[in-house]
Formats: sequence, C-alpha cells, structure tokens
Amino acid sequence: MRTQTIKPRIREILSGELPPELVELLPKHWVRIGDVIILPLRRELEPYRERIAEVYAEVLGAKAVLRKGHIHGETRNPDYELLYGTDTITVHVENGVKYKLDVAKIMFSPANVKERVRMGKVAKPGELVVDMFAGIGHLSLPMAVHGKARVIAIEKSPYTFRFLVENIELNNVQDRVTAYNIDNRDFPGENIADRVLMGYVSTTHEFIPKALSIARDEAIIHYHNTVPERLMPKEPFATFLRIAREHGYEAEKLNELVIKRYAPGVWHVVVDVRVYRR
Repeated sequence: MRTQTIKPRIREILSGELPPELVELLPKHWVRIGDVIILPLRRELEPYRERIAEVYAEVLGAKAVLRKGHIHGETRNPDYELLYGTDTITVHVENGVKYKLDVAKIMFSPANVKERVRMGKVAKPGELVVDMFAGIGHLSLPMAVHGKARVIAIEKSPYTFRFLVENIELNNVQDRVTAYNIDNRDFPGENIADRVLMGYVSTTHEFIPKALSIARDEAIIHYHNTVPERLMPKEPFATFLRIAREHGYEAEKLNELVIKRYAPGVWHVVVDVRVYRR
C-alpha cells in the first residue's frame, strides 16, 4: 500500500464537468487498501463528491471510495464517508501478508508499513509473542508469517476480531496463532511472553502494568504511544521506566523509532524495551 499520484485520465474526464478552479483542487494523492480507495476531499468539491469518487474508482479500478475522515474511540474506529460503491471489505496484501478488513470500519494506517515489516524481522522462531492490541493482526501476523513466532493475539472489538480470525486462516498460521476476543486486562496469562506488542496510542501507558505481568524476565516489550515533540527524546521511555519501577521492574531501552506524525506537534513513537524483574 502506498500513496498514489493523480492520473492524467482523471483530470481529463473531470475537466469537462467541473469548473477550472475546482479541477485544480482535485486530490493529487490518495491511499489504496486492497481495492478500496481512501480519498481526501476539500470542502469546495462537496457538490461533486460522488461524481469525483466515481471517476477515481473507474480509472483506478477500485470497487469503493471512502472520503478520508478521523479515527475515534477506544477501539480506534474510522468515521470515513462512503462516496462510491457498496462493499468496503477487501483483502490487502503487504509484505507477503494478507489482511482482510472492512476499510470503512477498521483502521489500517499506511504510515505504519515499516513497523509491520520490522516486526516480521525481529520475531524469532518459536518465541511466544503476546499482542495486547491485535486489531486484524496488523503487527503480529508478520511475526507469525515471517518470524515463525507463536502468537497470542488479543482483540477487544467483536467486529475486528472476526477479521483477525479470518486473517489467521488466510495466512495459514492457525498452528502458531491463538486469538482471544477479550479486553487484554482480562487476559489470565502471567510471566509467559518472550515479547509483548503494545501497538496502541494516546493511553498506552495505562496498560504497562498488565504488559509487565504478561512478560517473562528479560522479555522485550514494543511500547507505542503518542508524544508531544517538546517532550522528546526523553519520552516515551521515561514514563515506561517510571511505571516499571513502581511495579518492581527495571527497564532498558534497546531502540526507539518515530512511526509518523500523529497531530501537529505530536508524534507516534515506538520504543523497544527489555524488562527485568527486581
């Protein structure tokens, strides 16, 4: 999946239907997930939005077009507007991993592709990974497919969980992945994981105690969170270390990566942390 650039044919068709000043405002970039397009659309184009979506779909060979919106709520659901088509369920293939999802209802960030690829490389055959915020398997499927790791994937949303289960089968990793449709705070396992995935943002620090209880001594935790730029590079590791020490652990920062800009002045960051029981 990658951001695309406007095709001359799109401009050619719509130049005969839109005022010249609006043609210049047509989206020059968009995101394709499987055969669904996510299109940013300026307010000035509102009266023509359905026709614009139809042309983009026809030229690009997409079955549905969504207007780019925002992500909301605890389970990070998008509020995209359907402009063209009826079916927003698709299978997206990335790095040899198949992801089936409903693009209109489940978040799949194009900017996180490098992290999904990286997870497939850091996982080790046979190690046990617990993914606390599995979604459709965004991060943990590459670990099972490419890293041959054993995975416990925990997803709270029943609708998202449906696709997680289908993706486990689509990628033929039923023998390595076990899925739980529960809140990760209710997961009973303790001191079991060689690696813990915390692929969440905004309030991820609230789940650090649970991650520590799941992790074995010297396990690695991949801790994601959003951080104001003014607090970097001290954060987010400083918060992780403070909470770890409050619960009887020490923590060592192994690596830190900026995933993407989350909002003006705020970044999505991941820190790889090794934890030690005191």
